Amino acid sequence: MILIKIIHWAFGLYTFMLMVRIVGSWFPSFSRHTIMRFLSFYTDPYLNIFRRIVPPIGGMLDLSPLLAFFGLQISEMILVYILK
Repeated sequence: MILIKIIHWAFGLYTFMLMVRIVGSWFPSFSRHTIMRFLSFYTDPYLNIFRRIVPPIGGMLDLSPLLAFFGLQISEMILVYILK
């Protein structure tokens, strides 16, 4: 079914965007780059949901991306299950 392929593609793309955003945050000089601002604009609202649930540990270690990836996978699985 083409709709399920589109869903897999969209969730995969967003997961990739999250990964690039997270790895990019390790390099402060890269945060001003246009690509990082673009990724931040589209991924930070989603990550902020999980940051409210799990605040950074010691102000440095942010575990919210783990929950965000898990949430994306669960959402994708539920959506695909409903459409099958």
